[in-house]
Amino acid sequence: MARPIWTGTLSFGLLNVPVSLMSGERKVDLQFRMLDSRDRKPIRFERVNADTGEEVPWKDIVKAYEYDKGSYVVLEEGDIRSAAPESHETVEVETFVDANAIDPRYYEKPYLLLPGKKAEKGYVLLRETLRDTGKAGIARVVVRTREYLCAVMPQGHALVLMILRYPQELVDPEDYKLPTGSLADYRITAKETAMAGQLIESMAADWDPSQYHDEFRERLQQVLNKRIKSKGGTTRVEEEPEPREDATTNVVDFMALLQKSLDANTRTPAKKTAARKAPAKKASKAKKATAKTAAKTGKATKKAAPRRKAG
Repeated sequence: MARPIWTGTLSFGLLNVPVSLMSGERKVDLQFRMLDSRDRKPIRFERVNADTGEEVPWKDIVKAYEYDKGSYVVLEEGDIRSAAPESHETVEVETFVDANAIDPRYYEKPYLLLPGKKAEKGYVLLRETLRDTGKAGIARVVVRTREYLCAVMPQGHALVLMILRYPQELVDPEDYKLPTGSLADYRITAKETAMAGQLIESMAADWDPSQYHDEFRERLQQVLNKRIKSKGGTTRVEEEPEPREDATTNVVDFMALLQKSLDANTRTPAKKTAARKAPAKKASKAKKATAKTAAKTGKATKKAAPRRKAG
C-alpha cells in the first residue's frame, strides 16, 4: 500500500478535516540505464568544473541564478528557507469557484485526499456539498518543498486535489498565428459542415479510459521480457513500506462551525487577522483571573509546550 506524502488538515472556513495526501498517479514509463557498449558497465555522470574539468564534491556546490549570460548571483540556504512556505501540512481553501469555469489547461497533476480517523463526517460533508453545488475549492498546498495552487474537487467517493498551473506558466494561444474569421472566409460550405457533423456523430461514444492503453510500452515490455528470459534473468519488485497510522481526531460540532463561518463570512486567510483583533477587555479579564488563581495557590502558572505532531 502506498505511503502518504504527508498527513495534515483540509481547512475551509472554521472547519478542519484531518486528511492524508496520497499520489493520484502511477508512473509506468520504462526506466533505462546508460551502459558502456564495450563491457556493459553502467555509465556514471560526474559533477565537473566547466573550466578545470575536475570533479566537484557536493559540499562545494552552491545554487545560483544566471541573471545575465555568464553572470550569476549565489543563493545561500538561508535565502531559500526564508522564501519557503511556513505550512507544510495544511490545504487551506481560500475560495470556492464553479468547477466548470476552470480551463482544463490549468490542470497539472492529481492527488487524492483520504480522511483521517473519525474525520469521515467532515470529509463527506465537503465532498457532497461540492458535488451538489458544482463548486471546486481553490487552495494552496505545499508538496515537499514547493507551494502550489490547487483545486479540491469531488470524484466518486473521493476528494481529488488537482495541482494547478499558474497563469504565467501557460502560453497564450494568441501568441501564435491562428485562423480567425468566419467559415465563409475559408470557403467552408453548409454541406461540408453538415457532413463533418455527421462524421463526428458516427464516431461518438461514451468516454471509457479503460479502453486505452500505452501500446508502445506494452510491446517494449514484451521485448524486454523475452530478453530477460533468454538470458536467464529475473525481475524483482520491492515491497513498499506500510503507511503510518493517522492520529485519532476529535469529534467537532460541524453545525456550529458552519454557522460561525457563515455569520462571519470567514475565509481561511482571514483567521490570523481575526485572532489578532480579539477584544482587549477579554484578554485583560483573563490575565486578572490567572493572577488571582496564582496568588491563591502560590504556584506560578506554566504553559505546557505543544507536542510536536508525529509524522
